[in-house]
Amino acid sequence: MGKIAVDLELITKYSVPGPRYTSYPTAPHFTEAVTWPTLLESIRRNNATERELSLYFHLPFCQSLCWFCGCTTVVTHDQGKSAVYLEYLKKEVALLKPLLNPRRLVGQLHFGGGTPTFLRPDEIRALGELIHSNFKLADHAETGVETDPRGLTRDHLRALREIGFNRISMGVQDNNPVVQKAVHRLQPAELNATVVQWIREAGFQSLNIDLIYGLPHQTPESFGATLDQVLNWRPDRFAIFNYAHVPWMKRAQRVLKVLPTPDQKLALLKATIEKLTSEGYVYIGMDHFARADDELAIAQKNKTLQRNFQGYSTHGGADIYAFGMSSISQTDSVYWQNHKELSKYYAALDAGQSPQVKGYVLTEDDKIRRQTIMRLMCDLALDYQSMSRLLGLDFAAYFAAELASLSDMEADGLLHRTPAGLTVTDLGRLLIRNLAMRFDAYLPKETAARFSRTI
Repeated sequence: MGKIAVDLELITKYSVPGPRYTSYPTAPHFTEAVTWPTLLESIRRNNATERELSLYFHLPFCQSLCWFCGCTTVVTHDQGKSAVYLEYLKKEVALLKPLLNPRRLVGQLHFGGGTPTFLRPDEIRALGELIHSNFKLADHAETGVETDPRGLTRDHLRALREIGFNRISMGVQDNNPVVQKAVHRLQPAELNATVVQWIREAGFQSLNIDLIYGLPHQTPESFGATLDQVLNWRPDRFAIFNYAHVPWMKRAQRVLKVLPTPDQKLALLKATIEKLTSEGYVYIGMDHFARADDELAIAQKNKTLQRNFQGYSTHGGADIYAFGMSSISQTDSVYWQNHKELSKYYAALDAGQSPQVKGYVLTEDDKIRRQTIMRLMCDLALDYQSMSRLLGLDFAAYFAAELASLSDMEADGLLHRTPAGLTVTDLGRLLIRNLAMRFDAYLPKETAARFSRTI
């Protein structure tokens, strides 16, 4: 795939609120009516298998709040809080470990936040010891960690490598100091460049750079300058997120009142996609780009790409067991989420109880639609015969109404259809969320306030 040309008028037509589909059904459907006793039997059935595990640890602490942030965080300057949190992670692992099949290998490990590198290097090593003493990582395990260059040291990177991390994601967002000041995240471009050098010297296998478009004072020219600087670092992947302005959910975002207009935001997107694809990066879909020789791009080409709460992944067939406040676990038939408030998370574990607060049990139709949406978002195509074999049904008949509804998208050049299946076009990659929404049984019943815009 070469450079993608972006049709702004068409993108505007499809810029509507919609899910990001890191799960299906999406998190707003989780309910407190699904309790831990309800989930236990499903978890036990899941552990009769030897499917690989995907472990996620949510490390929520940040020293300051970025006003654009939509994550579940705890803002503090008290470094001692992370040591306390580690003790509770130990309690949670001890509660869940007896339920897990000891023969299951870990194929994926991820630290997210917050800022995982808020932890001191010795605390990172202690967390690594907790993981390695309770789980066995597969030789091919993909191990990724999110980092913030501010406060990061070489010893943090050494500690991460020592406990087995081979992939790193660095939050940049924007190199422009005017934008940084507006969003309360001062992070000099020189610091970013220095940390990239440290990461390369530490021997990480892959570097991802996180950027955000749609922030105050951004223009195609200023954001283009950031892209030019970052491209000089030759990252393996980019995650370039559409800023989701949801001040009714995240109070800090109310500070951001002067944002790019929809037309300006689309111009930012257009310039970004055209720049990166012209530089040889493959537009995976959603917010993700990867070098053509990167495992992510290869997995998409081979139709082995997966998508879950950690975003796009090369490891399929794994169940997510997540630890820490607000973290979300996923098996073949259930989801469950921990308390989002630190005090409630601690209180549950002090009582010897699971910190799970919400959950969801998938219906058979949910499972069918989850597979369909995930394959569409990963493969950018649906082969009806292959999907029929995968799902054990007549795919074209089951989704007759949904497939018929795609005529307008086909006319707009987002996909090509034949009697055997459909293929998403380069333009359609930009609007993959919109395509997936046609297979969502819960839309348009959802309220727009639940989701950010697709573009």
